[in-house]
Amino acid sequence: MEAVLVIVALIFIAFVALGAYATVKAVGAAKRGVDRTVAQARRTVEDTTLRAKSFQPGGASELARLRLKLRGSMRATQDALHARVADDAGLQESIGLFERLSTHGHELDDELKRLETEPDKTHVARLLPELRVRTEQITNSADALRHAARDRASRFASDDLDALSTQIDVEAGALRHWTTEPTPTTQPTEPPGTAADSETAGPAQQQPERPSITPPGVRPVYPWQKNPRPESTT
Repeated sequence: MEAVLVIVALIFIAFVALGAYATVKAVGAAKRGVDRTVAQARRTVEDTTLRAKSFQPGGASELARLRLKLRGSMRATQDALHARVADDAGLQESIGLFERLSTHGHELDDELKRLETEPDKTHVARLLPELRVRTEQITNSADALRHAARDRASRFASDDLDALSTQIDVEAGALRHWTTEPTPTTQPTEPPGTAADSETAGPAQQQPERPSITPPGVRPVYPWQKNPRPESTT
């Protein structure tokens, strides 16, 4: 009896532990989902604000355009690389390079963001040429990685399609390879003595006709044929 109680207690503890683990996992997944939603909403608000600032006159509009260009290029490259790395392990090195490039991108974006509130517009105008060069350098590198990853995926898909088409052509040729020679038919042989008996019997006696396998008036129907329609009696 004590052994049964111990087993029941262990089962109960196991269920409690399993329930607690599932609860923690569910809470963690929900928290990550909320964090992603909040981050996405924050990016949307920031992008909308930058687009509005890009239409304003002065250096603030130039800063907003540079930030939009930088953020758009980096985000598109990140999505492209991470979407394909599961199918192409060769992109791991590209992701490592992108992470190093992202460090420079974050530093530049932070600097551009600080300059948006800089009261000295002359100072901002003096820094803009160098900021444009840095933005171009980072976005060009990000675009190069993204385009190379897409070209690589397209090339792999093209090679796989070519190989598949070749295999299908070979299989189609094998399916069309059939023989057209007629199959020789076997002539029925008469049992010994039939011809002699018929000559002896003379014209008065004739061999009885063999019954037909198919009843009169009935055509054989093959499995691939449709059922014949009954003839009209009118």
